[in-house]
Amino acid sequence: MSNVTKLERTSVLIAGAGPVGLMLAGELRLGGVDVVVVETRSEPSGESRGLGFTARATEIFHQRGLLARFGEVETSRQGHFGGIPMDFGVLPGSHFGARGIPQYKIEEMLEGWARELGASVRRRHRLVTLNHDERGVVAVIDGPDGPFELAADYLVGCDGGRSAVRQLAGFDFAGTDATREMYLADVLDRAIRPRYIGERVSEGMVMSMPFAPGVDRIIVCPRGAPRRERTVPIAFDEIADAWQRLTGESLHGAKTRWVSVFTDATRQVTEYRRGRVLLAGDAAHIHLPAGGQGLSLGVMDATNLGWKLAATLRGWAPATLLDSYHTEQHAVGARVLRNTQAQGLLYLSGNEVEPLRAVMAELVALPEVGRLLSGMVSGLAVRHDVGSSEHPLLGKRLPHIPLAGGGSTADLLHRARGVLLGSNRALEGIVHGWTDRVDFVHAAPAERSNAGWPSEVDSLLVRPDGHVAWIAPSTPSTPSRVGVTNALRRWFGEPHRAPLD
Repeated sequence: MSNVTKLERTSVLIAGAGPVGLMLAGELRLGGVDVVVVETRSEPSGESRGLGFTARATEIFHQRGLLARFGEVETSRQGHFGGIPMDFGVLPGSHFGARGIPQYKIEEMLEGWARELGASVRRRHRLVTLNHDERGVVAVIDGPDGPFELAADYLVGCDGGRSAVRQLAGFDFAGTDATREMYLADVLDRAIRPRYIGERVSEGMVMSMPFAPGVDRIIVCPRGAPRRERTVPIAFDEIADAWQRLTGESLHGAKTRWVSVFTDATRQVTEYRRGRVLLAGDAAHIHLPAGGQGLSLGVMDATNLGWKLAATLRGWAPATLLDSYHTEQHAVGARVLRNTQAQGLLYLSGNEVEPLRAVMAELVALPEVGRLLSGMVSGLAVRHDVGSSEHPLLGKRLPHIPLAGGGSTADLLHRARGVLLGSNRALEGIVHGWTDRVDFVHAAPAERSNAGWPSEVDSLLVRPDGHVAWIAPSTPSTPSRVGVTNALRRWFGEPHRAPLD
């Protein structure tokens, strides 16, 4: 653009002010990094595409002190896998997610938090072009006052399934195209029979549930409805036609708050990072919205990336730290894509899958299978490679655990810093060299039998994203200085001063 004259600068430019971009902005500000978020919309979407978040996202919001901002959060043990009922509470700490929280409320909360921390959120700003090399990124942004250039050390695309950043930076978006089209509507003031986990009918599947006073969410999945290239938004009459065809019930003439179309397209970028450009959320992966995992997976992307990118910009990150974002989260995303594809086959196929559904129902009733599927869909089973697998807790998330003397493990992670906690005071001298990025907390669980902090474990090193990077057993009384020092160096770089003897 020939009229581009102004040049601005920031450390990180984020494209997209949805839940993922706003979560990442807050994480970066906690890490002490300047961030600008650009968003094409003039105000939060008002959409309710998502109606809650998984158990793992619930933990993450709690670890940042954000969960209370939603008010009373309702959760339920009862859920499903591909329409097959199951008890998610068979896994300790698990549930089928926080319910009744529309996506626009999540966005509003996260935007308020990010702005409180000093993030610049600029609405009515659209990323037009970008150039990137080993030194950084220069993007042309079209705003209300005209186009301008914005230079950044890094750019993160959090701009959704049709990501402009992904396309402009040349990421490979591998996967499968949509095979069907499905519909969603929020219907006002109609008495609709609840079908909480969906109801398979002769021509497809329908779901319905109340989620606000006088508002019911309906989902219509007709079998054999191929994806259409739509140039205008879908009209509710088309959704009402499909609903009546599948259920025999008429919703014609009803008022709606929101209508939408979605598909079963399944794609994931082959790399989450290309030099100074990274992707997170739907920009990096799209899938069938089975089990409400999409938003929560994006929140996990943001909390995995935020502290690593901030550490890189602050100069203390180990050389491989930022690359571990792709290594860890690509594997997590791939597993979500697999389980949503499996659920789609169970949920949306015809009578030919009934034998498979019958076998799956028997398997889901087994506690071991229930724990496996609950951990998979809730996100609680995510385990990263932290260099050792000698203990089952290593690489997994540290759950909410009440501590002796008050407070909980979630309270310790509000500032998105590393935490070394345990009852052995010798650790305080070891961590002295990293006190600018790691806190030592003299603590023990209120109940030693807590499954999240087993009795054979005395001390833990926890990353800012809540995953356990090192443990010391209850014996010997003096933990390995080499072991904890190596773990500190791997995740938090070289000390800024010498540890104490």
